[in-house]
Amino acid sequence: MPAKNHHVRQAAVSALRAWSKGHDYAETLIERHAQRRQLSHADRGLLQAILFGVLRHRRLLDEWIGSLRKGKLDPETRDILRVGLCQILILNLPDHAAVNETVESGKAAVRSLINAVLRRATTSKKRLYDDAAEMPPPVALSHPDWLFKAWKSAFGKNEAIALMEWNNTPSETFFRINPLAPTPTENLPGTPIEDALGFFKLEGPLPNTLLASGSVYIQDPATRHAVELLAPKPGELILDACAAPGGKAFLIAAALGGSGGLVCTDSNEKRLPRLRENLQRLHAGTAEISVHDWNQPAPAAWHGTFDGILLDVPCSNTGVMRRRVDLRWRLQPADITALVATQRQILENAIVCLKPGGRIVYSTCSIEAAENQKQIENLLADHPELRLVESRSALPFRDHTDGAFAARIELAQPQV
Repeated sequence: MPAKNHHVRQAAVSALRAWSKGHDYAETLIERHAQRRQLSHADRGLLQAILFGVLRHRRLLDEWIGSLRKGKLDPETRDILRVGLCQILILNLPDHAAVNETVESGKAAVRSLINAVLRRATTSKKRLYDDAAEMPPPVALSHPDWLFKAWKSAFGKNEAIALMEWNNTPSETFFRINPLAPTPTENLPGTPIEDALGFFKLEGPLPNTLLASGSVYIQDPATRHAVELLAPKPGELILDACAAPGGKAFLIAAALGGSGGLVCTDSNEKRLPRLRENLQRLHAGTAEISVHDWNQPAPAAWHGTFDGILLDVPCSNTGVMRRRVDLRWRLQPADITALVATQRQILENAIVCLKPGGRIVYSTCSIEAAENQKQIENLLADHPELRLVESRSALPFRDHTDGAFAARIELAQPQV
C-alpha cells in the first residue's frame, strides 16, 4: 500500500537522525527507509530529493532556521525544520503540502512550533533569499570553511565558488557503449559526449534492457583518462589493483579485446562477487580475480610480472562530491593526510610488480594536489628509476564531469 505523504517526511527525518550518528551513508539510508515504509517509486524519489537537498544545503538551512526561530532546538525538531525548509526554499514544492505534511511528521508536542516556523518561511521567502545572497560563500553554498579555503587557494575564489555550486546540483548520468557486446547504434537513450568516444549523457529513464544485456555501462567520462593513459594492448599482462566494482577493469578488458591477460584484485573480499558479476555481464568475465590488500607487500610471484598496472587508489573523493552528497560533512583535513600515506604505501608495494619498461597509472577521483600532483612529485624524487610520462586532471567546474586525476609513470629499462 502506498505511503501517505507525511510518511515520506517522517522517513526523511528518521534517515537524517540515523545519518547524524555517523553509521550510514545517505544512499544506504534511502534504500533502507524506502523499503521499511514500502514507499512507491514516486515517494522514494521524493525521499531522495528531500534527504539529498537537506544534506547539500544543511548549513544554509540552519542559518535560515536561526533567523526564523530564536532559541535552542532539540536535534529531531531541527531536522524536521530542515526537511520543511528544504521543500519550501530549495525544492520549491507547493507551500501547503510542504507545511502540512511536514507538521504531521512531528510529534504532537512540537507541531505548533513547526507550523509557525514553516508558515513564517512561506511569507518570508524574498528576505530569506536576500539574506543568503549576503552570506559568505561557504555558508550560502553549505560547505565547510576549510574546504572553501583549500579550493580558493588551489583554484581561485571564482572557481572555488563554481565548484561548490556544482556540488549542490543533482548529478547527471552517463553511460558508455560496450565494445565487447552487440549494441544497437540507433535509438540510444542519450547524446554523445564530445572528446569521449563511446560515452553518452543519459536522456530519460535508465536503459534497463541495455544494462542487463551488458550493452552499456553506467560510467562518468572522467573514468576514461586513467585507462587511456594505461593504453593496454592485446597480449599484455595488466593488473587492476583496486578493481571493484569493475568500471575501469571493463575498459581495460575492452582495450585488450577481452579479459584474457587481465588480473583484478581488491582489498575487500565482499566486493569480489559484484566485480565478477559485472565483468561477466559486460562480456569480460574471464579475468583472474583475487583478494589482496595493497597496503601489504605483493606476493613474490607477482614481482616483475606486469606490463601495466592501474592503481585506482583510495582517496578523499572530492572530485565526486556532487554524487557523494554527505561527504563534505564527513571529510576532515586529517583524513587527507592519512590517505596520502596510504596511497604512497600502495604505490611502493605495486612498483616492484612491474616488468622493466612497464608502466603504472596512478588514479584518483580527488581534486586535491596533495593526493595527486604532489604525491607523484614526491614519489619521483625518491625513485630515480621512474619517470612521469603524462598526467591528466578533470575539474568539475572546467570540464563538466566528475573530478579525477591520472598519471602514467614508467619504470626504466635496465642499462645494457
